[in-house]
Amino acid sequence: MLKVIIADDEDKICQLIYKLIDWGSLDMKVEAIAHNGIEALELAKLHNPDIIITDIRMPGYDGLEFISRTREINPDIQFVIISGYQQFEYAQKAIKYGVIDYLLKPIKKNELFATLTKIKNQYLERVDLLTKEEQSELSIRNNINKLRTRLFSAVLFYNRTKDITIDSVNNDYGYKFKEGLFQIIIVKLDGVGRSYSTTVTFLEEKILKIIQNNLNEYCYDLEKYFENNIIYCIINYNPNNKKNVRRKCKILMDELLLQKEIFESLEVTMGLGTVENDIHMIDNSYKAAILAYEQRLVLGTNRVIEGAITTSNNLVESSLFHDFNKDMKAALERLDKEAVTSAIHYIREGLRNRPETSGHELLQMTKEICNLFLFTMHYNKFPVDGGDNFLENFSMNVNDIGSVYKLYQYLTDVIVNSMDKIIEDKRQSDTRPIRDAKQFIQTNYKRQITLEEVSGKVGFNATYFSSLFKKETGYTFLEYLSEIRINKAKELLKDTNYSIMVICEHVGYSDIKHFTKTFVKYTSLKPNEYRKLYS
Repeated sequence: MLKVIIADDEDKICQLIYKLIDWGSLDMKVEAIAHNGIEALELAKLHNPDIIITDIRMPGYDGLEFISRTREINPDIQFVIISGYQQFEYAQKAIKYGVIDYLLKPIKKNELFATLTKIKNQYLERVDLLTKEEQSELSIRNNINKLRTRLFSAVLFYNRTKDITIDSVNNDYGYKFKEGLFQIIIVKLDGVGRSYSTTVTFLEEKILKIIQNNLNEYCYDLEKYFENNIIYCIINYNPNNKKNVRRKCKILMDELLLQKEIFESLEVTMGLGTVENDIHMIDNSYKAAILAYEQRLVLGTNRVIEGAITTSNNLVESSLFHDFNKDMKAALERLDKEAVTSAIHYIREGLRNRPETSGHELLQMTKEICNLFLFTMHYNKFPVDGGDNFLENFSMNVNDIGSVYKLYQYLTDVIVNSMDKIIEDKRQSDTRPIRDAKQFIQTNYKRQITLEEVSGKVGFNATYFSSLFKKETGYTFLEYLSEIRINKAKELLKDTNYSIMVICEHVGYSDIKHFTKTFVKYTSLKPNEYRKLYS
């Protein structure tokens, strides 16, 4: 029997939790009730419970400190956190601590019961106490779940619904569909990071549970699939329940929005696909649901949006797109970041002020702009960092942005940051011949070298090299060569007893008069005067 401790500073909450559950039916027993963190910790040491249900904040130790101290006693204790108000920071830390669930007050019996059942099953599986029959049942259930979700990954996502029937889906994927209505519902999560994070995994489980609890009552069958911060749901129900399902979707949305009490930055959009009376038409519902949640870019998040299959508004044939395309391409070819930013602002405002613009068009336009950027960079032989995966990564990230301003700001940042790298690489590429030329001059200054020889070494004609060298260094070729030679002559005058003639020849001059004249030009002193002053 699993031992349970309940901890909350309000006794009526403790009593409510105690009376909500038939503990015996779960093979559990409430060993103790505590009203502060210190008392709860002492009871945990005394009873060594399997489960602790605790408020997020209590006198003595708050919920997080209590969890931390209790885990030192027994790291296998399962925690269920309860809270009556927003505690974003506490909630995030509690999830990272590995709490099994985070329930908002007022506590709902079915939520608590489902959580406790999950803990019990995990415990039995962990300690290998499941009977062979239970193990077989669990294995079958897991296999059926995997089989059912393949309807999404193998059929729906690839538009392979044309030839399916109710019987084929029931036989091939383990469903219990009946003649009636079919609908796809999509729940899009924004503002929660990537889908592999602990927070998103925790949130996924809660939302899947909320969907099940709200819609299952009126459905012949339903299934859910989570991928890339999107929950896809297929439901099949009696036509007489159409109004009930619609009403439940609004209630479902209200419950989903309660999760903002825990996840501060969470934005939720529910896209309702069209209602179809034939299963092979479910692809229409799927497409409509996608268009619906994409419409959040126009209507905003945290709402239910009904979708429909719409026709194209021929945006690519509009003067808005034509003008943008021309200006953007020219700006990209010049690597003009300001002009690129201005062009993106122009298309964003043009789309926003165009009454018929859809969320789908706003999103697709960003991908078209990315394609234009990649094409122009490739055409002009400018290498793009991460070029092979550039568009794929961009497309994944923009799908998690629910605001048109944030969407186009992200687009701008991605392109401008990539241009910064291209510009820097180009600058390095353009100046590399100059660096090579300077190195050649520094190595060969002792002998007679010419502009033609140096420019040929770095692969340029003399005229272009002379102009580029002056632009990058501020010196002409002869000025730079002379400065190298005179600086070396200064060192020899200070550090050696060589004659002026020997030094003259050592630094590349054959005429001592020319050497002396050049030395005076750079130091305002004759070589022998410099030696007397500095040696």
